[in-house]
Amino acid sequence: MDYGFTTAAYVVAAVLFILSLGGLSGQESAKRAVWYGIAAMALAVGATLYGPGLGFWWLSLALIAGGGAIGWIVAKRVQMTEMPQLVAAMHSLVGLAAVFIGFNTHIEMIRVAAMDDATREALTGFAATVAHKAGVEIAILRVETFLGVFIGAVTFTGSIIAFGKLAGKVDGKAKKLPGGHLLNATAAIVSIALLVVYLQSGSTLALLGMTVAAFFIGYHLIMGIGGADMPVVVSMLNSYSGWAAAAIGFSLSNDLLIVIGALVGSSGAILSYIMCKAMNRSFISVILGGFGNTTGPQMEVTGEQIAIDAEGVAAALNDADSIIIIPGYGMAVAQAQQSVSELTRKLRAAGKTVRFAIHPVAGRLPGHMNVLLAEARVPYDIVMEMDEINEDFPTTDVAIVIGSNDIVNPAAQEDPNSPIAGMPVLECWKAKQVFVSKRGQGTGYSGIENPLFYKENTRMFYGDAKKSLDALLPMID
Repeated sequence: MDYGFTTAAYVVAAVLFILSLGGLSGQESAKRAVWYGIAAMALAVGATLYGPGLGFWWLSLALIAGGGAIGWIVAKRVQMTEMPQLVAAMHSLVGLAAVFIGFNTHIEMIRVAAMDDATREALTGFAATVAHKAGVEIAILRVETFLGVFIGAVTFTGSIIAFGKLAGKVDGKAKKLPGGHLLNATAAIVSIALLVVYLQSGSTLALLGMTVAAFFIGYHLIMGIGGADMPVVVSMLNSYSGWAAAAIGFSLSNDLLIVIGALVGSSGAILSYIMCKAMNRSFISVILGGFGNTTGPQMEVTGEQIAIDAEGVAAALNDADSIIIIPGYGMAVAQAQQSVSELTRKLRAAGKTVRFAIHPVAGRLPGHMNVLLAEARVPYDIVMEMDEINEDFPTTDVAIVIGSNDIVNPAAQEDPNSPIAGMPVLECWKAKQVFVSKRGQGTGYSGIENPLFYKENTRMFYGDAKKSLDALLPMID
């Protein structure tokens, strides 16, 4: 097969992937960017099938068809509210693929090493590449393979735990085994020692031992991170999966895999940094310490939560001139985005100024709220980021909080012992009136009490967000 065609196809695919990644940064260009990504992946797969060293055509096509069918079914069945856990599950598959490919590379190195020179000359594909490597190149290949398996194994178990926490199947609170940091450090040191052994001997036991240690690190690291930090964890695991792909790309001498892995890895790392900055938290602290560390007793919350019915909320909205809506994960759970969109349409039709305030870590996935609002056809120009809208709350008549907790918690500014102390939040309590749509009086996913709910200008609009909004809509003039 023609190396030139494959190389050219990989270059075009890489450009399309870059365009796709760039386009996803804006809501208006996101749909086009998705099509760029689809075209790039189709081209990459096609070029790989056509490229040098191809074997097992029917098996390859059967696996592609089977995987595509499963992906189609999953995409059709998964609700938008379940996207965070779906993304975590996809990351786990990338990590597991890296582990399998790494072990396959290891097996191939052993097989080629046992051949005589005449047999080696007849090899094709990846085996031929391995056969023509010198001693130093084999050592480098071992390092690449080891790193690919290590990062992939950490990504796999970490993503499984992230999936469990996001889906509510694993307790969202930060949990560590006794001596947690020491255990993680020990597993990392053991992995480094096994790298030395593997580099010198190519021992299968060393690779297996490291894999077990990496599985433990991934499991224990994510178990030690609380639910409120899960958006950062998802983007971090996205970065891990990219670096795992890049490492395996080096092992396979696949330039496209290296480029795309580096793109995903670096973009995920940058996003994680941006989100940690938005939470005023150290990235290292989030990853190693988890969420919920305090330095003393938290400030006592006094007062009572005062409820309001749909008639009261409607009366306030009908009298208001300016309204800011703050969506959170509760909106996603209730699948209330369409009702929110209809409420927005009716309020704007009545001549009122309506805008949305989006916190960088709202929901359980970066950009989660933006996607939901776009799905409900909320105009892009009224969806504002925190920094753009925070100073407008004092001149706002009504702020409506739909299923948010930590991102509107004044304890971040008022209580130095709060788990979220110093985290930038949406200062909705400065509005003239605040209505909080919430299922009940619980503390939410992260378990942190919110003084906002007890403030004099706050009223609690209890109930399922969609049902509450649907009851409210007919009362809007």
